[in-house]
Amino acid sequence: MTDLPGARLAARDLTLAYERRTVSTDLSVAVPDGSFTAIIGPNACGKSTLLRALARVLRPRAGEVVLDGRALGEYRSKEVARVVGLLPQSSEAPDGITVADLVSRGRFPHQRLVRQWTAEDDDAVWQALEATGTDSLADRLVAELSGGQRQRVWVAMALAQQAEILLLDEPTTFLDIAHQIELLDLFTQLHRQGRTIVAVLHDLNHAARYATHLVVMKDGEVVASGAPSSIMTAELVREVFGLPCVVIDDPVSHTPLVVPATGDWDRGPGGGKAPDTVK
Repeated sequence: MTDLPGARLAARDLTLAYERRTVSTDLSVAVPDGSFTAIIGPNACGKSTLLRALARVLRPRAGEVVLDGRALGEYRSKEVARVVGLLPQSSEAPDGITVADLVSRGRFPHQRLVRQWTAEDDDAVWQALEATGTDSLADRLVAELSGGQRQRVWVAMALAQQAEILLLDEPTTFLDIAHQIELLDLFTQLHRQGRTIVAVLHDLNHAARYATHLVVMKDGEVVASGAPSSIMTAELVREVFGLPCVVIDDPVSHTPLVVPATGDWDRGPGGGKAPDTVK
């Protein structure tokens, strides 16, 4: 694999497996620094497994993950956590913990024997709560919250960590459409402020609209990567997802918009036909 110039985080020739089940072999990926990278692909193709390897949660059977030119395994856990933050797909909060206390745990990588809790930590926690709209929930028990509220609190904890590279595994799970957009707008804002965002997303149109770089996976392999405008085509969607579609220009964002072309969609009352110009 040829690393992308400026790619602080990269995977080289990985073999990823769970016990006897191998998910990926010879998998190589480079995350462009300062990008909003979306990893997309069908269910069980290895997206979350790759993210777990990039976060050092899953140890590769072969190959290595590299951060700033060094193998990830050479770092201490807190060293990695100060640079790379992970929002896993599913998390469970300890019983009886409040929202503010849970978000405060995002500051753990910054604590040392000679450095206890400071005003800087307080500021980081409250900024994260405000950014995710969960500041009004600070004194509530996490167990009392709805699924969508809990997801936003976990995002707040990840933000409180203030890692330069943020890995997000299906961050919009449990959220209604308005809160999905709100959260994706927040990630875009963080990206524009200089953070590298890597998110596993299921919605192709969200990925195409918000990401600056796509990694497309199928059967444990990367089948395409690049800017959404360059690689998001009807042929790619059909190959990877088995979905007949057309890809048109989104009238709002002017990014690729995937429109499924199945069933009797073109035989409705308006007699609509597929657009003449497709990608």
